Amino acid sequence: MDELTGARWRTSTRSSSNGGACVEVAYGVTRVVGVRDSKDPSGPVLVFTPPAWRAFVAHLAPRR
Repeated sequence: MDELTGARWRTSTRSSSNGGACVEVAYGVTRVVGVRDSKDPSGPVLVFTPPAWRAFVAHLAPRR
């Protein structure tokens, strides 16, 4: 996926206690946000536009 060339991947600090069932998010790229399964780094990647990713994360965040 050309949009993710040069991306670095990070795992959420909140996913460290779930036995390795984590997702990783690509950073270091500007036009897209990539998400992949940490157990299958060469597998499929979901790609979001930055506004779609922000909306997705906002929906998941606990309401205060």
